[in-house]
Amino acid sequence: MDISLEYYKIFYYVGKCGSITVAARELALSQPAVSQGLKLLEDSIGTKLFVRTPKGVQFTAEGEALYAYVARGYEAIRQGEKLLKQMMNLETGEIHIGASDMTLKYYLLPYLEKYHARYPNIKITVSNAPTPETLEYLREGRIDFGVVSSPIEETDGLEVWKVRKIEDIFIAGNNFRDLKKRTLSYAELMKLPLLFLEKNTSTRKYIDDFLMAQNVVCNPEFELATSDMLVQFACRNMGVAGVVRDFAQEYLETGEVLELSFDRAVPERSLCIVMKRTVPRSSAAERLLNDMEKDRFD
Repeated sequence: MDISLEYYKIFYYVGKCGSITVAARELALSQPAVSQGLKLLEDSIGTKLFVRTPKGVQFTAEGEALYAYVARGYEAIRQGEKLLKQMMNLETGEIHIGASDMTLKYYLLPYLEKYHARYPNIKITVSNAPTPETLEYLREGRIDFGVVSSPIEETDGLEVWKVRKIEDIFIAGNNFRDLKKRTLSYAELMKLPLLFLEKNTSTRKYIDDFLMAQNVVCNPEFELATSDMLVQFACRNMGVAGVVRDFAQEYLETGEVLELSFDRAVPERSLCIVMKRTVPRSSAAERLLNDMEKDRFD
């Protein structure tokens, strides 16, 4: 039985209103069009659904039984349409983002603050993880987009926006002030106590690869989970820490740590927004990305 859903819509409104005239007004249709729709539905089903009364229409037993199901279905559709409209108007919705401590603190957080002020009913979930895990979350479809630091090992199927440059430096506490007077070679790091991030981070890989290109292989005394911890260990003279400048800037300005000079700088890299090319994103995620795209420089 192939019956137009439009006939069921007419049936729903006539049953809800108890009147063909009122239903026609609600549907913005003529009375003859509503009556014709009902007749076609009844002909297709093979039974009467309404009887006319002086006050309008009344269900038959068969019509009342059918209406119970049609009403639930049609009202579910209307609720779905209402939810969809709310999502498109950013009155509700969700965004799932992957970000590391660095990308969250030094890039993403100000955008989230402004976005939440404008769209307070959008639920935002941030999965905090280093770049390799964030990329895995993206490929698994667990996040809408990620904000990561380069280098990015595998970009197949990904759209990558560079949005902010970052600089890797080496810092130490004041017990190492004699080193401040010199321009060091990277080979000298092998003689110093070192503080590096754990190996599952893009920052650690970048530093290791850069040093290896200088024929330097380091075995740090401490491998720590966050750059904030590296800075704190450096402040306490535990060793020389390799960090992104942003984490150390406040402590450099107060003199709690000092920046070491080398015969060549570590090349700059970037914070990047990464998305899957072929996966559509929600209206809520697209609006946030539109705000962030102005920083793009690639």
